[in-house]
Amino acid sequence: MARLWRILRRLLGSILFLLILLVIGVKLRYGGGADFPDRSTPAKLDPAALEIVAELPTPPGNIAVSAEGRVFFTLHPEARPELKLVEWVAGKAVPWPSAAWQDATGGEPGWFRNVLGIRIDRQNRLWTLDNGDHGIHVGRLLAFDLVTGKVVHEFEFPRTLAGLGSHLNDFQVSPDGTKIFIADASFFGKTPALIVYDTETRSARRLLEGHPSVTPDKYTPVIDGQRMEIFGVLSIRPGVDSIALDSRGEWLYFAPVTSLNLYRARTEDLLDAKLSKADLAGKVEVFAPKTMSDGLSMDNADNLYLSDVEHSSIVVLHPDKSLQTLVRDPKRLRWPDGFSFGSDGWLYVSCSSLQRVFGKSASQIAKGSPYEVLRVRAEAEGVPGH
Repeated sequence: MARLWRILRRLLGSILFLLILLVIGVKLRYGGGADFPDRSTPAKLDPAALEIVAELPTPPGNIAVSAEGRVFFTLHPEARPELKLVEWVAGKAVPWPSAAWQDATGGEPGWFRNVLGIRIDRQNRLWTLDNGDHGIHVGRLLAFDLVTGKVVHEFEFPRTLAGLGSHLNDFQVSPDGTKIFIADASFFGKTPALIVYDTETRSARRLLEGHPSVTPDKYTPVIDGQRMEIFGVLSIRPGVDSIALDSRGEWLYFAPVTSLNLYRARTEDLLDAKLSKADLAGKVEVFAPKTMSDGLSMDNADNLYLSDVEHSSIVVLHPDKSLQTLVRDPKRLRWPDGFSFGSDGWLYVSCSSLQRVFGKSASQIAKGSPYEVLRVRAEAEGVPGH
C-alpha cells in the first residue's frame, strides 16, 4: 500500500510539474505586455451626441448599414449567442436572412457558425465572414442579395490559407465589388496576415505574414482598470484586426489592435501577384501613430475613425495625421468594436464590451447588459455599409 501511495505521489507530482510548464509556456507565448501610451485628447463632442440605435441582451459584433438605412449586425461569437446575424427592425433583432440560418448544425437552407465581420458593398450585397471558430472549421465568405436574402456568392477558404488558429476577422470590399481584403487576426495561431480574394477568379492569396504591419506590438489592453489577460496568462493581443479602405479603393489601411502605428498599402500592390514577398513588404507604409484600436472606418474626406478601446472613445485621424478624440462615453462606448457608415453622415458603432465577455460565463455576460449599438455624426459623409 505504501508503495502504491509513493507511485501516486510521484505521478501527481509529475502531472503538476507538467501543468506548471504548460502555464509558463502559455504565459511566454500569449501573456505579458506593457501599458499602451495614452494618445487621447479632450473630446470634441459631448456624450449626448451619441444616439442609441439598439440595446441588446448580448454583445453585438460587427455592423453594416445600407444606403436605405437598414441596420444589420452580428452578435459577437465569443459570447456564444443563439442568433448570429440580425437586422434591427422596429426595435427588435430579427434573425437574417432567416431563423434557419442561425442553426450551426448545418441544416437547410444554410447556416452560420462564427460570423463576426459583415459589410454591404455598392452592389447592394451583404457579405458575411465566418471564421470557423478560430479555424477549427473551414472559414467561409458569403454574399447575400439584400432584397431577396438569397446567397449570390460563396467561397470556402482552403486550409492552406486559413487553417487551425486563424481568425478571419474584419474585411473590406472594393468599390466594384470584385475584391475582398480580409484581416486574419490569428489570435491563437499567431500567424496573422492579410488575405486578398478575387470574386471573379474565385482565388485568394495570403499576404504579409510575419510583417510588422500585421504583427501586434507587445501591449495588453487595460479596460476599466482591468488588464485584459484571461486567467492571468492569456493577453488579448490579436494580430491585424483594424482594416479600412478609402472611398476610391486606392489605399488599404490596417493594423493590429495593440500596434503603435497604423499602416497602409496601395491596393494595386496588394493585388499584384507578380510582386515578390520582399517587394510587397517594401511597399507597405507606416502611416501614422494610432490609439489601441479595434474598429476602423474612413469617410469621403479621408478622415479615419478609430475606436480607442482603452478610453471608451471614437478618435479621428485626420489626413494631416493628427489625432482628435471625437466623443468619449465610458458608460456606453464599452469596447467600441465595429464601424459602419449609414446615410447623411451618420457613423454607426457596435460596442462589444469584450472586457465583459472573455473568460466570462453566460450569466456574467447577461449581467453586463444592455449592450449598445450607437451612432454619431461624422465629420464628413462616408460610403454606407463600410
